[in-house]
Amino acid sequence: MRVFLLYSIYLLLVLSPSLVQGQGHVLDKPVTELCLTCICEAISGCNATAICTSAEKGACGIFRITWGYWVDAGKLTVNGEHPDSEKAFINCAKDPHCAADLVQNYMKKFNQDCNDDGEMDCHDYARIHKLGAYGCQADMPYNFQSVFEECIERYEDEGFE
Repeated sequence: MRVFLLYSIYLLLVLSPSLVQGQGHVLDKPVTELCLTCICEAISGCNATAICTSAEKGACGIFRITWGYWVDAGKLTVNGEHPDSEKAFINCAKDPHCAADLVQNYMKKFNQDCNDDGEMDCHDYARIHKLGAYGCQADMPYNFQSVFEECIERYEDEGFE
């Protein structure tokens, strides 16, 4: 089941035609498919049924993107929608391909070594995604951290990188 999930996300994110538009679209994507999958699993269980978990906070889609994150990541949109339209944020955040591109843009913009291990890797991207660009050195919430670490270990054990 997990391999199927990883493969499905891979097909969706890599092989689907891009319908994403907006400022700051990243062609050089720093976050691997495995890393995106584990961030998704840790943040939401990759649950696409909840469009937004909170109307006030606006944590939407499988990556639980907030409005501020969307703005910082370049206000990407789907199907040529104008970034200033009322639903542009929610439509992108709930679209897995657009949301993954948002994560890529955000990581490219706020790329930093959050855990002071001397390298930028998926652990740093998970911290930036969960804690924000300016708080990524704080302690990770236990549930997020444990699901994320289990996911990384499981896929590494299966030979994915």
